[in-house]
Amino acid sequence: MTVTADDGVRLWASRSGEGVPLVLCHGGPGLWDTFTDVAALLADRAMTIRWDQRGCGRSEPCAGPWTSERFVADLDAVRHHFGLERMALFGHSWGAQLALSYTLAHPERVGTLIYASGTGIGPDADWHGGYHANLRARLGEHPERLSRWRELTDRHGLTEAEERERAVLQWSVEFEDRERALEHAARLADPWLGVNVECSRTLNDERRRAWGTPGLYAACQALDVPVLIVDGAHDIRPRPAVDSLERALPRVRRVILPDAGHLPWVEDPEGFREAVTDAL
Repeated sequence: MTVTADDGVRLWASRSGEGVPLVLCHGGPGLWDTFTDVAALLADRAMTIRWDQRGCGRSEPCAGPWTSERFVADLDAVRHHFGLERMALFGHSWGAQLALSYTLAHPERVGTLIYASGTGIGPDADWHGGYHANLRARLGEHPERLSRWRELTDRHGLTEAEERERAVLQWSVEFEDRERALEHAARLADPWLGVNVECSRTLNDERRRAWGTPGLYAACQALDVPVLIVDGAHDIRPRPAVDSLERALPRVRRVILPDAGHLPWVEDPEGFREAVTDAL
């Protein structure tokens, strides 16, 4: 179905399951919703609402604007479209940042925040260097994958098939299960809906400027909403980066799944489901 934002941009959305209203915010920025498995896993406990963020995936192509404030307003349009006074909110990776930003802006509209595989509220220096080092190290376990990924990354004017190939190679490092890593990554890219590069670049630049500030830390300290932080222990983004958020929040519980990577519901579905349903 279609949600219309307050500036007229049309957003793709989908609703399934029964129970607590739970709105899902996908990662990226610049990607699309890949939460089919999450919705199925929680179908008996939550009415899950999925959506593609502005200008991404199945949502209407547009020229932005690419700001957290705009994306928070779009998320509120999704909430309003489905008639929710309050909702549980789940965000993964960049979507965890978006969900946190929404909760800070509208705490009265969020019953529970589930913050999955984020990078905390500190500066990029807390995690970015470690992430890139770990990415290359994981790809380097298969030298041919590292070589091909570097070739595609350094080349301009990739075909759609090459863009997908590059993404699958890069996403394969997100899984601790090395034998099935390419299989898991390929599922994320099926269907391939393309990366909105401008959206990704602009929102990442905004994070580098705005995150890691005393004001953000103080806002989190004052947040009176229960929060679950859920991580995979083998996420290649250094997990201590999330400590900044955990320290700041007054009502927080953290679950680290020991055998999972960046997408914990893929590699530990039972542990992930238990953590999330307990929070709901």
